Amino acid sequence: MNRAWIMFKSHPYISNVVGYTALFATADLIQQSVMGETRTVHKQDGVGQNTSIKRLPVPEDADTQNMTLYDPKVSQRRGIDWTQTARVALVGFCFHANINYHWLRALEKMFPGGGTKQILIKVGLDQLIAAPITISAFYIGLSTLEGAEDPLEDWRDKFWTSYKTGVVFWSTMQAVNFSLVPPVARTVYVGGVALIWTVYLCHFKQQKSNSLS
Repeated sequence: MNRAWIMFKSHPYISNVVGYTALFATADLIQQSVMGETRTVHKQDGVGQNTSIKRLPVPEDADTQNMTLYDPKVSQRRGIDWTQTARVALVGFCFHANINYHWLRALEKMFPGGGTKQILIKVGLDQLIAAPITISAFYIGLSTLEGAEDPLEDWRDKFWTSYKTGVVFWSTMQAVNFSLVPPVARTVYVGGVALIWTVYLCHFKQQKSNSLS
């Protein structure tokens, strides 16, 4: 363990960026494995009249005899989409890991120490500056890699909800980071916390915009 820590301290950039990217990609794998896929189903009443249309989780062994699928293009539950995970990893490596590494180092240089005032300033700046940038990069970056006709659509529909949720979640996590975690390991700590956060973002991104209203 001591040797691993020495190696980590000797190569902080590589250790933090690689660690963050691995955790970022793992979050998508967890989202795909746990959340699964959904498909649109439509039930009919006893006289053949339509009742309601909902996006419901449908297991592979579900009895769909009394269900009419209105959109055959919507996929059923399936295995891991490794292309999707690769896109998430690419966004995490090219942007999130690097910006977090340099951003956290800059904050520590400008406001060194773990006093209450310094922690509050760093948390506040993190949520006002870094949070909107990283959330925007996630939605716009993935939509661009997916070849979306409008790369800004998901960002417009989901940014504000994601940002409000993130302020509550990340303010607490970053307070712990700035007060207890050594500066050399802060990016990989953020990557560990981002494992949970990115599961949420990946799942939220897969939801149709009209189902959020």
